Formats: sequence, C-alpha cells, structure tokens
Amino acid sequence: MSTVAKLLARKERLLEQLESDPGPNERQEIERLLAQIETALSLLVPGDAATSTDE
Repeated sequence: MSTVAKLLARKERLLEQLESDPGPNERQEIERLLAQIETALSLLVPGDAATSTDE
C-alpha cells in the first residue's frame, strides 16, 4: 500500500470517527490529525489533496 493510500485510509477512518459525534477533546484531536494528513497529502500529491476534502 502506498503512502498516499495509507494516508487516505487513515483520513477516512478519522472522518468516520467525526461522524460518530465525539466529545470536544476527541473532536479537536481528530481535526488536528486530519490537518496533518492534509499537509502530508499536499506535499506528496500537489494539487490533488485540496480536491479530496470537498464534501
């Protein structure tokens, strides 16, 4: 599994956790991790990461 695929899989799991209505502290940690993933994706695949976050 490529690095990009691993990051996308992790992002998907975190987004699922956000949908389960976590507490404020957990939500903040999930959002922090998602921001890190977005940064990593933007460095690995310039231009593609921004379009994957549109909901």
